[in-house]
Amino acid sequence: MSLRSTVDFLLYQWLQADSLSQRTRFADHSRETFEAVLDTCERIAREKYAPFNRLVDVQEPQFDGEKVILPQATFDAQKAYAESGMLSAAQDYEMGGMQLPYTIEAAANSFFACASISIGTGMLTTGNANLLMVHGTPLQKEVFARHEFSGRFSGTMCLSEPQAGSSLGDVATRAVPDGDDFESEPLGARYRLTGNKMWISAGEHELNENIIHLVLAKIPGPDGKLVAGTRGISLFIVPKKMVGTAGQLTGERNDVALAGLNHKLGWRGTVNTLLNFGEGKFPVRGQAGAIGYLVGKPGEGLRCMFHMMNEARIGVGIAATMLGLAGYYASLEYARNRPQGRAMGEGGKDVSQPQLRIIEHADIKRMLLAQKSYGEGALALELYCARLVDEQHTGSAEVADEARLLLEILTPIAKSWPSEWCLEANSLAIQIHGGYGYTRDFPVEQYWRDNRLNMIHEGTHGIQAMDLLGRKVLMENGRGLALLAARITATAKRAAGVPDLAAHGAALLAALQQVGSATQAAWSGGKPVDVLANAVPYMQAFGHTVLAWIWLDVALVAQAQEAAVSSAANVGRLGAARYFYHYELPKIGAWLQVVASRDSTCASVPEDAF
Repeated sequence: MSLRSTVDFLLYQWLQADSLSQRTRFADHSRETFEAVLDTCERIAREKYAPFNRLVDVQEPQFDGEKVILPQATFDAQKAYAESGMLSAAQDYEMGGMQLPYTIEAAANSFFACASISIGTGMLTTGNANLLMVHGTPLQKEVFARHEFSGRFSGTMCLSEPQAGSSLGDVATRAVPDGDDFESEPLGARYRLTGNKMWISAGEHELNENIIHLVLAKIPGPDGKLVAGTRGISLFIVPKKMVGTAGQLTGERNDVALAGLNHKLGWRGTVNTLLNFGEGKFPVRGQAGAIGYLVGKPGEGLRCMFHMMNEARIGVGIAATMLGLAGYYASLEYARNRPQGRAMGEGGKDVSQPQLRIIEHADIKRMLLAQKSYGEGALALELYCARLVDEQHTGSAEVADEARLLLEILTPIAKSWPSEWCLEANSLAIQIHGGYGYTRDFPVEQYWRDNRLNMIHEGTHGIQAMDLLGRKVLMENGRGLALLAARITATAKRAAGVPDLAAHGAALLAALQQVGSATQAAWSGGKPVDVLANAVPYMQAFGHTVLAWIWLDVALVAQAQEAAVSSAANVGRLGAARYFYHYELPKIGAWLQVVASRDSTCASVPEDAF
């Protein structure tokens, strides 16, 4: 079964995404236009991305002292992506967009992530521009966002610093007003920034005319000191090259300098940088300090940036998912063609018989089913979240509010679950290849290396877990958790009327009850520091319960189709669902036990004991 057939099933049979064309915003679209977008993206991914995935892994970015050198294939792929219109796919027609549903945009981008996540598309550029469309001034939207959507400019997000990775409250980059007339600048209040930013993807290259950095920095108080914590963080547009009010390049470099390239385990085709702001290498108007234009209000930078980060977290989930599926497809092909071993008879193995293909061995099927259940389940989750984004933007007031709440509670899962379990899928793909999987003769080792990043960037695994248990399940008096529980319960009740799925429905309700009890027990009189010590096991159990729900909801559609017309694809979906319920969902008991009891093992072991 191909990726395209899986995407089509999830979009049209399960999510009924074609019904979105009945809404005013998407009225010009139909399933035919959605199919055309998917066809185009699938073709570009096949022709411009997939053939060069190994090339960009081997030919890492190099800095010659003046510019970053990338393979021609990267230029060609990203040009084709920009020309497809996907950078502005969901934007208004007035901004050069197609007004596509985000559900279709996410599905279309899955083809590129599967073909070569390392070449990249423009997730950060789109996220950067989308943030400006919400928080920027009209001129900032025209000068920066519009040209990012067209592909003329690219964008970054500059949060982390060498001494402050995930701890954004410790950001030390400074922004001071640039002259007495700093507030009269048409592009936004003008500041001079000094500081260093680390782990900046696409921070320096020649792929576009300009790079638009969105930078978190602190404005000193009257005493010249920076405000402690996140309250003092503001957000600034810092272009690599100075830009006029009509979007034209002025010919002057901004004081942003490449300090070095990070040499990574995976995603080697993507430039990752350490940037120095305001070191004086490129003085602007004879003065050191990078020119930055304030976005929003002073002190509200993190609130603005989280608009981009939450979008990026769904993007990371899709990236992890597609790397998992890429490994699954590769190991499935290998298993179908690799002869090894013979069938067991009553007297043992008959060596006179021909070898079996390894897919005929039960343990290989176990590993394939695990990959299938992780990858296709994660893809369903990501597309479900994308559909919630469309509901939030175009649904009725009540529907939009429910979508908002569901996204709040599901976003940590959408980011973290594929990052952990599709990485495990990649490990199983290597295992199926045996010794060959550990070599560079096959692509599965690269998929694993590329996927290992996804548990780290855009909020580490631990941060997502603390966000889920420490904030999301509690927010609005637990209304989001209750809403999710109601949807899970509704699916389980539907399954109760289907003999082949009734046992799954009962198991799902039991799992939901365990999650609810553990959540209540964890917070019943517990100090936050004690509760959050086991936030990751909680997130693992929560995520597995969510995926069990997703699989049962998908299985209900597959079972109905199978009852009408039998197909191998639906047999596979039902088999993957059965695998998840028999092999995966039972794991949640051990995870939730340490949560409910507020087990202190990890927190209490003294440092010198290690």
